[in-house]
Amino acid sequence: MEKLRIVFMGTPDFAVGILDTIYKNNYEIVAVITAPDKPAGRGQKINKSAVKLYAEEKNLKVLQPTNLKADDFLEELKSLNANLQVVVAFRMLPKVVWDMPKLGTFNLHASLLPDYRGAAPINWAIINGEEKTGVSTFFIDEKIDTGAIILKQETTIGAQETAGELHDRLMVLGAETVVETLKLIEKGTVETVLQPTEDGKTAYKLNRDNCKINFNAPSVTVYNLIRGLNPYPSAYTILIDETNEWNIKIHDAHFIIENHNYEPGSFLTDKKTIRIATTDGFIEVLSIQFPGKKKMKTAELLNGMQFSDNAKCI
Repeated sequence: MEKLRIVFMGTPDFAVGILDTIYKNNYEIVAVITAPDKPAGRGQKINKSAVKLYAEEKNLKVLQPTNLKADDFLEELKSLNANLQVVVAFRMLPKVVWDMPKLGTFNLHASLLPDYRGAAPINWAIINGEEKTGVSTFFIDEKIDTGAIILKQETTIGAQETAGELHDRLMVLGAETVVETLKLIEKGTVETVLQPTEDGKTAYKLNRDNCKINFNAPSVTVYNLIRGLNPYPSAYTILIDETNEWNIKIHDAHFIIENHNYEPGSFLTDKKTIRIATTDGFIEVLSIQFPGKKKMKTAELLNGMQFSDNAKCI
């Protein structure tokens, strides 16, 4: 068995769960590489990544390169004498970085590769109505999420599960899979499987266009978009009522299949409920957020706001 000297690379909360499990399994972590600090919020307060905060708490060495090809960074990385690099939710690495350690560099990706290569695999699995997903570990190569598979672990997706809930479950499953991968590498018993060259379903980067709700779609399609973007970045629509226009986020909802004569997007309210018409039924809104306001339950919102019979989402 070869003792592992690990460099860990990652930035968000998802990566923290994996790093914590590696640490608690007593593997030697010689350094943690994460995104540079950046100003955030109204006060432009300097914001540290979730991984950096964890690493500082555990007194782990932290590197925050802005340029992964910079000579000074590469020299420092080489001086660590790591024999393995583990990557979780970081950025694309140049070959000079991923090819450096003797035992290679592997990545944990939150999908069953080759499906959902890309930036937002957890969100898109739900948005597309998948019934199963999982995690994959693979050795990094020149392209994004295309390297030889080491391990895969599968899980079902609940019919009402949100992206946030699935994120937390995949973080636990991912941590277990990373430790199993480390054991195989440590023992020298890794057997990889090449991925197919053709692309599977894609996990596109989330943006303003693909987070907007289209109420001309079937109810289940709208519902899947809402839960697939909950809690972040949230599905949104534009609500028009008389002379008012709001960009609103819908956080929690149910869907109802029901024949009706309303135009898709019709915004229907009574004292306690909001329903928005789709092509084959309604989205019942459970929590909603207006610009500059906090997230509110529907009944709470309707205590203070009234809408006309002509209100519509576009």
